Amino acid sequence: MTDGTSRIPLRERAQTSIELTATGLGAVAFTVVAAAALPVFGLDPAPIAGPGSLGQYAALASAVAAMLAFAAGRYMLHTQGRPRIAGALDVIDVVALAFAHGIIALLSWTLTAVILSDAFIGATVFWLPILALSGATAAVSAYVAFLSAAHMEAQLLAIVLAVFLVLGVLASMLTTSDPDWWKIHLSTLGVSHDVSALAFNLTLVVAGVLVTILARAATRDVPTATAHGVARVRLSLIIVGVFLGLVGVFHVDTHFWIHTFVASGMAVAFGVLTFRLHAWVPGISRAFLPVGWGFVAVIVIQATFFAIGYWSLTAVELVAGVLVFTWIILFLRQVGALQADTPA
Repeated sequence: MTDGTSRIPLRERAQTSIELTATGLGAVAFTVVAAAALPVFGLDPAPIAGPGSLGQYAALASAVAAMLAFAAGRYMLHTQGRPRIAGALDVIDVVALAFAHGIIALLSWTLTAVILSDAFIGATVFWLPILALSGATAAVSAYVAFLSAAHMEAQLLAIVLAVFLVLGVLASMLTTSDPDWWKIHLSTLGVSHDVSALAFNLTLVVAGVLVTILARAATRDVPTATAHGVARVRLSLIIVGVFLGLVGVFHVDTHFWIHTFVASGMAVAFGVLTFRLHAWVPGISRAFLPVGWGFVAVIVIQATFFAIGYWSLTAVELVAGVLVFTWIILFLRQVGALQADTPA
């Protein structure tokens, strides 16, 4: 007789093990965070959002749970040899991605709490729901972060990057002390001395690191690429990532020319990549190439409108950023389709 589990494919058993581990981590996160809420709040009610609120505690606890769960997920893959953490760059990758998942959890639950606070004006939360809700948010965050680590690949990484960048910049917009920042340019968010400026600059630096991680992950195996094509595509994406991080390091008020150079350099690297993509990866869909050319044309037209005083620089920067990261996500989808269509 044979054991019924022996007929289950190894891949399915591995997925089942990953789900069970993620669920177990979620249960641990729920228990720890809910138990820690008792000494934090006691038996007193708490507001939904703001200082000393349920939302603040849940967001911070969920951020820690998400970072630890992501690190646990990558370590699990390391012990199984798929892939192993073999050098300093791999360690930096794990730290940056864990931090990004933590910030996503922090900002997501904070925004949720603010919205609910505006819906239930003046309401407070009693001690038992505080335990249950804070534990639940931490459990969900840990569960999602662990699964993200276990299934991390280039396309998922691009989505994590986009969500992290949007939430980080949005949080800076909503918390800045300068209500007229948008009348100048997007980089104004990073020149004040409050928390919003730190959030904006840190978002750009970490997002730059994520782009460089994405550049290496997305170009490990690109079918039909020329001998130097993969290296050129990787270099272009790395330039975009490094320059994006430097935008957050060199502030526009103290290092104007360096800031302007690296910000413009991102657009130039993106333009070169879109126009040279067919030469570097001949098998890429011809229908996809005009998408990049159109995005570059829109950016150039916007820059022209700004030069003649018709458009604000903030609009140019926001639209250009959306177009660039949209193209990166679409490019990764194209590479994935190319890999699926290419015989082994």
